[in-house]
Amino acid sequence: MIHKVYFTPGPSQTFYTLPDHMKSAFNENVMSISHRGTAFQSIFAETRQNLKLLLGVPDNFDIYFLSSANEIWERIIQNLVANHSHHFVNGSFSEKFFQFSQDYKKNSTKHNVDYGQDFTDFVIPESAELISVTLNETSIGYGFDLSKLKELRTNYPDKLIALDGVSAFPSVPLDFNLIDTAYFSIQKCFGLPSGLGVWIVNQKCFNKNESLKKANIITGSYHDLNELKLMGDKNQTPETPNTLAIYLLGKVAGDMLNRGVKSIHNDTIYKASILYDALDKSKTLSPFISTKVNRSKTIIVANCAQGNKELLQKMDAKGWVVGKGYGKFNDDHIRIANFPTHSKEIIEQMADFIAQET
Repeated sequence: MIHKVYFTPGPSQTFYTLPDHMKSAFNENVMSISHRGTAFQSIFAETRQNLKLLLGVPDNFDIYFLSSANEIWERIIQNLVANHSHHFVNGSFSEKFFQFSQDYKKNSTKHNVDYGQDFTDFVIPESAELISVTLNETSIGYGFDLSKLKELRTNYPDKLIALDGVSAFPSVPLDFNLIDTAYFSIQKCFGLPSGLGVWIVNQKCFNKNESLKKANIITGSYHDLNELKLMGDKNQTPETPNTLAIYLLGKVAGDMLNRGVKSIHNDTIYKASILYDALDKSKTLSPFISTKVNRSKTIIVANCAQGNKELLQKMDAKGWVVGKGYGKFNDDHIRIANFPTHSKEIIEQMADFIAQET
């Protein structure tokens, strides 16, 4: 049986230290401890601290653990938006977050361009309370230009900026002073099983939450932002959480710190560069995102001139499980994950294969 390497955009290849941490979790009875006990409090505190160090999260931000990034979309709309959020949409996931605001009957707006195209208008409606930006659009491999994020922060200092870092953190560095809240899930760059979302918020978010409460706007129940803080200040969660996932996230984040944050960032750039170079050499494949500054470094998406079926079969025969296109691009794209667990050697092999595709 051929050993499989998963280049899928998430769930993806698990992080190489995961088996050891799973054994430790069993030995330490992590799955059985009380979420109100000191052992869990230590796990919670260690994971938050490792994430803060790994991602460069300032002290004025808090970190909370929820079920998924999808849930965090809902919590952001509940806790931080009274009437109007504004969304930059050019892919399926940024579109889904906008739809969440519609489901909550908000008067939200979106700057919508064709999937994969660049945004041309960065003027935000005056009534918008929150600006939603997807740092890395997993569906089509689009990376938001960080210079534009800085421009938004400069031009709209009083509006909340929410950043989707789902398939970017910790591979793509971010200055957290440019945003007010960010979120991600653990089954992509962190190489962990799905089932945990991480929500990062600053004091402006708590202030907004309080203003909504004073206006008699319902902001949720057990995952209301203040309830998360009340329990988080005690290194606990409001509900019985996914303790194993929190434990594993803390351990893998620690491993990444030992490897070196700068090393992860540099390796990500190098691996993405050789994959895009290979696509330029291929006669049947080409990058879906035309503007180089907006090409994702963690999700490399290629157009397949002859469709992706035969190519995916060839890759599978080599033991490589590669993602299909998302949604309407299901048969026309391939999506290659470039996460910290993917070694330079295996990416170089993938790039050699792609460059020879005719």
